[in-house]
Amino acid sequence: MAAARLRKRKCAPGGPEGERPSFAPTTPWVRLALFLAALRLLNCFLVRTSFVPDEYWQALEVAHRAAFGYGFLTWEWAQGLRSALYPLFFAGIYKGLELVGKDSVHLLIWLPRVAQALLAAVADVRLYSFAKWLDGPEVAQWVVFCQLCSWFTWYCCTRTLTNATEAALCTIALSFYPLPGTKAGSSSARYLILAAVAFIIRPTAAIFWAPLLFWHFWTETSERRLHLLLLRCLSVGLVTLGSSLVLDRIFYGKWVVVQLNFLRFNVLQGAASFYGSHPWHWYATQGLPAILGPHLPLFVLGCLRTPRRAPHRLLLALILWTVAAYSALSHKEFRFLLPVLPLCMLFCGHALHGLGKGRRKVAAGALLASNALLGLYLGLVHQRGTLDLMAHLRDLCPSSSSAEQQDPPSVMMLMPCHSTPFYSHIHCPLQMRFLQCPPDLDGRADYQDEADAFYAAPLQWLQAEFAGNSSSATPPSHLALFRGLQKEIDPFLHAHGYERRASFFHTHLPQGRVGSHIDVYERDPERS
Repeated sequence: MAAARLRKRKCAPGGPEGERPSFAPTTPWVRLALFLAALRLLNCFLVRTSFVPDEYWQALEVAHRAAFGYGFLTWEWAQGLRSALYPLFFAGIYKGLELVGKDSVHLLIWLPRVAQALLAAVADVRLYSFAKWLDGPEVAQWVVFCQLCSWFTWYCCTRTLTNATEAALCTIALSFYPLPGTKAGSSSARYLILAAVAFIIRPTAAIFWAPLLFWHFWTETSERRLHLLLLRCLSVGLVTLGSSLVLDRIFYGKWVVVQLNFLRFNVLQGAASFYGSHPWHWYATQGLPAILGPHLPLFVLGCLRTPRRAPHRLLLALILWTVAAYSALSHKEFRFLLPVLPLCMLFCGHALHGLGKGRRKVAAGALLASNALLGLYLGLVHQRGTLDLMAHLRDLCPSSSSAEQQDPPSVMMLMPCHSTPFYSHIHCPLQMRFLQCPPDLDGRADYQDEADAFYAAPLQWLQAEFAGNSSSATPPSHLALFRGLQKEIDPFLHAHGYERRASFFHTHLPQGRVGSHIDVYERDPERS
């Protein structure tokens, strides 16, 4: 009898009817959720470096302007390429802090990241439940271990990036998806809603969900296909898209379909290549291997050893499809693959569980140590200078007693555009300027953005920019620049009485326009 029950459980991972079990909030699940939440909060506070401009300029800067009425919106917002949903969530946090008189700059910086960390923890919990249903509790433990060890997940998941939110929502939604061998029940609405929200926040989520939606529709009975299409997909799509249209109408002041604008600009026009392009094989030969890092051998082994059941084949096909679809686009970045990384951890966990006990301990220890070194170095050391710079510049914020001073401080960032955060990390109307780099939206053959024009001839650009006697031609009181540039603009610094006042370490790997340190120069009017 016992052997028969065991065989019955093995033949259907979701139970005797192939349905996924419901997970009640029992004590073990509460403990798991609290542990993962605590770990992601620790993760949040151990990431103090910058990664890409979008974590500030497409989220916190927009939120700061919406909540407090001042800030800078990049060209994407003028062109209607971004949904207001994501930054307005943070704007709500900012406004709530302002209403209770707690809108300190430190809370403005960290509360959005705490919210992102808690969302990542929810995704971790759902990944465990999904892996448990798929391969059992022992494999699920190793899947979550691999997920928590992943250096790239550690590095990105608590940042205010739409990619991080897209990845978390896709993982949560996938745990409700009716994989082959299950029955499509009430979970269909949940996964469709989460997938739709992910699409509104970042339209590229359609790449991830298109084959899954097609598979769900194809595997349904003919009687239920119409029900799925009309009462599930269509209703969820209309509600979420309609809500997005209304929200963007309020934000932009006009009707804007940002998803169509995003598709036209990035795919049909290919204008995203202005920010860099890579060969078609980059994701397969560099992108995916790099973000997997020490997990790569386990991932390959897991793909070879994973049971040839329909759910596993579908998940592997989903990884391959997503990588292939992104490979067709000219502009490529590591963070674009974040949604498939939890799927890769399913295969890594399966491979790790399949090793012998002794080999598993060695592999797990090596995995933890190597990823910890990468995660801690990149999260605490590499590219931290830009954030340290903003903490220093906060001291320039005028106090209420000095608000009427005749010569208020001003700052110019002589750095690659969007190198630093902006008002979200200052939270005062300090005069600041940076070198801008919008793409050529008019198709001019001789187009050159402000940053390129500056770096082509830094000294001549500064002399031309601040020539004359008008107030607009007065050099700023402070300059921030990467070390190495001062050699080229030294005559300008000397002529206007600039002296170096502070220096911040940025990276051990300077390259191109980015130096190892960031130097802050202050102008002495008496010496100019």
